[in-house]
Amino acid sequence: MFTHDEIWTALDRLARALSTSPSGLARRAGLDPTSFNKSKRFGANGKARWPSTESLSKVLAVSDISFEDFAVMAGDMAMRGPRVPIIGLAQAGNDGFFDAEGFPVGDDWEQVQMPGAMDEKVYALEIQGDSMWPVFRDGDRVVVAPNETVRKGDRVVVQTAAGEIMAKELMRMTTTRIELKSLNPEYEDRQFDRREVSWIARIVWVSQ
Repeated sequence: MFTHDEIWTALDRLARALSTSPSGLARRAGLDPTSFNKSKRFGANGKARWPSTESLSKVLAVSDISFEDFAVMAGDMAMRGPRVPIIGLAQAGNDGFFDAEGFPVGDDWEQVQMPGAMDEKVYALEIQGDSMWPVFRDGDRVVVAPNETVRKGDRVVVQTAAGEIMAKELMRMTTTRIELKSLNPEYEDRQFDRREVSWIARIVWVSQ
């Protein structure tokens, strides 16, 4: 998995390659010009922060750069990462395809090559349909990391105890409740008792 510093370094390198500043890169992507400022890279407690997956996706789209090329910018040299399982969202909804931690079980999945060093538990989920539009579109591949800590505002993949798989935004999570916001406003938000959720995993990247 890339570090915070490597991702921010890649954004700085991309800005220089486009003959602009991090603020100019953010503005070009339709973001707040301060999105990539040094002050936004750490929280009030001094803890390193990640840029959001949505902002990174917008930057890649407007810069016409692939995820793989961006990954090269994140390191000193191109790194060939692991091959990870890739699963269709509709296919993932069937029972028995994930372990208790939210990682695919079995060895019959199609695999995709990922750049860079990644956690061995990372996998890719291919979006199907419009339930996550306009944030994630049909055919997009989101990279899911079950071992990552999830926080309010994160894009997450959730499996319910009934076997339903969904991608939402985490609005609130307590010891007893999980509240999720739908990415497509035409779909309803969801709330669950914690006992109704088998696992919740953070989306760390999207390839569009």
